[in-house]
Amino acid sequence: MSDEPPTRDSIGEDARIGALEERLRAAQEREDQRNRPRAQGTDANYRLGNRVLAELLGGMLGGAVIGWVIDAFAGTAPWGLMVMLFLGIGVAFRNIFRIASRRPD
Repeated sequence: MSDEPPTRDSIGEDARIGALEERLRAAQEREDQRNRPRAQGTDANYRLGNRVLAELLGGMLGGAVIGWVIDAFAGTAPWGLMVMLFLGIGVAFRNIFRIASRRPD
């Protein structure tokens, strides 16, 4: 830390640096706009996929629970469970085919 003043003066603002900063700022804004998410909320295909999954799981689980209850009261273990499980799967696939055959809006 000397008391002597610096021998060089600081370099003034160059017009090229200002233009470069302006171009960089514009490019950053374009990049931010390009990367911004376009759709807000859920997509129609995403909702349709969730509905198909719910139909499939609901049919299987519903059939299994009803079959288990039938087996518990009638004493026909595992036949009630198996029959109702397959019926539940069949109903689920029928509902999925109905959903798939409907025309989109």
